[in-house]
Amino acid sequence: MTTSAAPRGTEPARIGAIATLPLFHKLRGRRVVLAGDSEGASWKAELLAAAGADLHVFAPASPGRFHHVAASDGGGVHVHERAWTPGDLDGAALAVADVESDEEAAAFAAAARAAGAVANVVDRPAFCDAQFGALVNRSPLLVAISTDGAAPVFGQAVRARIEALLPRGLQAWAQAARDWRPLVQARGAAFSLRRAFWQRFTDLAFSAPERAPAEADRDALLAGLDRQQAAPPEGRVLLVGAGPGDPDLLTLKALRALQSADVILYDNLVTEGVLELARREARRVAVGKVGHGPSVSQADINELMVSLAREGRTVVRLKSGDPAIFGRANEEMAACRAAGVPFAIVPGITAAQGAASALGLSLTDRDFAQRLQFVTGHSRKGELPESINWSAIADPAATTIIYMPRHTLRRFAARALESGLAGTTPALAIAAATRPDEVHVAAAIADLPDRVEDLPAALPVLVVIGEAVRGVREAAATRAAEVDAPA
Repeated sequence: MTTSAAPRGTEPARIGAIATLPLFHKLRGRRVVLAGDSEGASWKAELLAAAGADLHVFAPASPGRFHHVAASDGGGVHVHERAWTPGDLDGAALAVADVESDEEAAAFAAAARAAGAVANVVDRPAFCDAQFGALVNRSPLLVAISTDGAAPVFGQAVRARIEALLPRGLQAWAQAARDWRPLVQARGAAFSLRRAFWQRFTDLAFSAPERAPAEADRDALLAGLDRQQAAPPEGRVLLVGAGPGDPDLLTLKALRALQSADVILYDNLVTEGVLELARREARRVAVGKVGHGPSVSQADINELMVSLAREGRTVVRLKSGDPAIFGRANEEMAACRAAGVPFAIVPGITAAQGAASALGLSLTDRDFAQRLQFVTGHSRKGELPESINWSAIADPAATTIIYMPRHTLRRFAARALESGLAGTTPALAIAAATRPDEVHVAAAIADLPDRVEDLPAALPVLVVIGEAVRGVREAAATRAAEVDAPA
């Protein structure tokens, strides 16, 4: 008999230790000292000038290297054809040097700190109070990547990948956000409405990054904010598929939903990696169900979900896999309809798809697996469902996926064999599909129930039956033979 449990509020994981604290430093009009003649120093001069610093460069050997920066900056860059002295650092907010020796690096860092400046010595992390990161420039949208000085080339490679993900047109949208923010603030809207405004702005920016935002976009967004402000707050429920466990399999739409949530009601099978992608300010409530163990009743979940939405909150009902596949979505949608609460489904990668991809398995084949069928391993009462079409299960041209079959698999296999399924039919049981602790066992369907007992008890299990599995079994057998073969 299943015992009941109450919804339980949880906290996001604490931020792990970080090597450095990332900050974005305002330098416009402030004194910055740069000492050195190298190419690296020249690049630092361009960057500091671009930030609007009152930049003083001390370059005794190659002052000409900086003349192009001084000429293009309009008076904010001053090149001194001599070595730096401690007095040059007085009043500086930031002091940067590219020097030849540790002795000079130590002297420069000490002089900078004595003057109250933040010190940076190029390629010498031990003498740095702050370091320059690899930069993705869509100013005022900026992304900086740091490896704490350990691997600058690695940081550059990460930067290149982010560059490819962020269209250059987002720069215009970021500028529009800065220009439009005072108009949003002036309306005095509640925080939730302002956040909803910026969510709509973000959706629009990413839907049309190739074009510049127009006044019509601004007016339409502000009009929407005004309408929301004039109306009572309206909550909503989003039934979101979290996928089988691997956070990389979360859809972009699901990610946006997690970022917009006020409250997240999540199942036990949702992994911490997925929850970490949610807005940190969102309240988290565990409403999980445990097979044959303590579970939050569906009625309690429905009541909590509806009541939170009626308070004007965006409620994300986060479910493992896809919410519309054995996720009780019908019951939760019915509760929303009865309460007049708006809702939407955000589909997810279901466990069968995740398991198949992790194992290199195609669930269909034009020659021997022309049909794919999903069945649940237990009924509302926790027993083997009486409504299963056993002749369909016995069809040799079908691939059958059984969800949540751990406690009923032996009876399922017996009924399938009685209905004509060959006992030699390949089968596969996968625990914790796509997660780091994933494990699977392969056997003929007649033998699989015994093998499933070897799987860790706490992990969710999925079973695949059919000729489509044969390739995975043969590959596993080959690997086992290679391991057992004499050297």
